[in-house]
Amino acid sequence: VVSFLGWQESPLEESGAVSAGLAGTLTLFQALGDARIPGRLWCVTRGAVSVDGADGTGGVDGVDGTGGVDGVVRGPRPVQAQVWGLGRVAGLEEPERWGGLVDVPEVADGSAAQRLAAVLAGLGDEDQLAVRGAGVFVRRLVRAPLEPSAAVRPWRPDGTVLVTGGTGGLGGHVARWLASLGAEHVVLASRRGAGAEGAAHLAAELEQLGARVSFAACDMADRAALAGLLDNLEAEGSPVRSVVHAAGVPGRFVALADAEVSDLAEALGAKALGATALDELLDSGRLDAFVLFSSNAGVWGGSGQGAYAAANAHLDALAEQRRARGVVATSVAWGMWHGEGL
Repeated sequence: VVSFLGWQESPLEESGAVSAGLAGTLTLFQALGDARIPGRLWCVTRGAVSVDGADGTGGVDGVDGTGGVDGVVRGPRPVQAQVWGLGRVAGLEEPERWGGLVDVPEVADGSAAQRLAAVLAGLGDEDQLAVRGAGVFVRRLVRAPLEPSAAVRPWRPDGTVLVTGGTGGLGGHVARWLASLGAEHVVLASRRGAGAEGAAHLAAELEQLGARVSFAACDMADRAALAGLLDNLEAEGSPVRSVVHAAGVPGRFVALADAEVSDLAEALGAKALGATALDELLDSGRLDAFVLFSSNAGVWGGSGQGAYAAANAHLDALAEQRRARGVVATSVAWGMWHGEGL
């Protein structure tokens, strides 16, 4: 079974956080199981991943030895990347019914169609592939050559730093770190703001470290509320210079066979919609840092974490897209945290 449902990026009317393509992919996966159809499911996306040496941005390694560059420099499309996050979990949970993920170019020609057919006919055990003008590529994890190298540029927080999910466990850790580095003004945004448990104690800690602290009650999934928060900071003479997006909820851990669209909406809300809104509303030319808190669930999946994996794949793709546009972005795929946090 070959699905192009993921191409539909328009949001569902009943849930603005979930695209028709992601909801359709989940529904198809469940329906195939309910109908006991033995065929393997292949999901085709368009521009969901970047390919090193083939579209101008880093990503995966070529397998056919053709090399070459198609001359187009663009980052991946985050909404398309969500399907890859969900699909990797489908492959872990029900490998006997899973075919794989194939990404095709934004504009696919006859050669791309032939290569897609070749992939579906079978290329060994590969199940995460990208078809490009330069050939067929497969996904690989490689060691990042960062340890022995110096930082590309020194960074210290300057001016106002916005921390979303700022009163949560991870947000609190980040806020203390920022204050210890000399952040002048730390804005902690969360759904409850100053009313969150432990907010007063956290503020006292940060002030003792020398930072001015502000709280904001703001749902990151509410674009209008976020825009209002940023406008208020601008009017106060405290424009955001750096942002750390740590907002998000783990949602319920449930197998894709039992998941609902509401699970997708809960996971994507503050995390994916919030990140996209921050990307669009903030003046990127004035930002020193744009940091997204992602998860290894978005890198290689995790049983019961389909919705969460989709949301984090969105963040990773958004960071790549921003870098392709020439603006700052870092996505940190955290592993398990001990103690507070998710």
